[in-house]
Amino acid sequence: MLRVLLPCQGGWPRRGRGVSAPKLSIKIHHTTKMHTPYDSTLKSRARFLRKILTPAERKLWFEYLSKSRFKFTKQKPIGNYIADFYCASKKLVIEIDGDSHFTKQAVLYDEERTKRFNEMGIRVIRFTNVEVLQGFEWVCGEIEKELRK
Repeated sequence: MLRVLLPCQGGWPRRGRGVSAPKLSIKIHHTTKMHTPYDSTLKSRARFLRKILTPAERKLWFEYLSKSRFKFTKQKPIGNYIADFYCASKKLVIEIDGDSHFTKQAVLYDEERTKRFNEMGIRVIRFTNVEVLQGFEWVCGEIEKELRK
């Protein structure tokens, strides 16, 4: 911890007057974490999406990921995309795919997203809404396997 002395109203107190300067403690945090680059215009969209989770995303978040020993963030901007869930320490994205992800165009888009994430050194695992809602224990087990890697 670093202590910083601030000047009094009338300047620094002189020696021998029995007056000492007020002390302010400032904690300096050093971090070795790498910043994940993202398009800053996605920030407000991500905030909005955090408020309107799908039932499958809500279940996964509140019943598993928010209680995980690893820190996850929901609706995390990464590059030009917003990942459903992201664990920075494990560089892992978890995507929950609804019905809209099964069109040919959406499949190609998801493949491109996964490719871009992989280029950044980020692994991606995908589950469908049905898998999360009907096979929750299996989904949690698959995530645990990825977290052990």
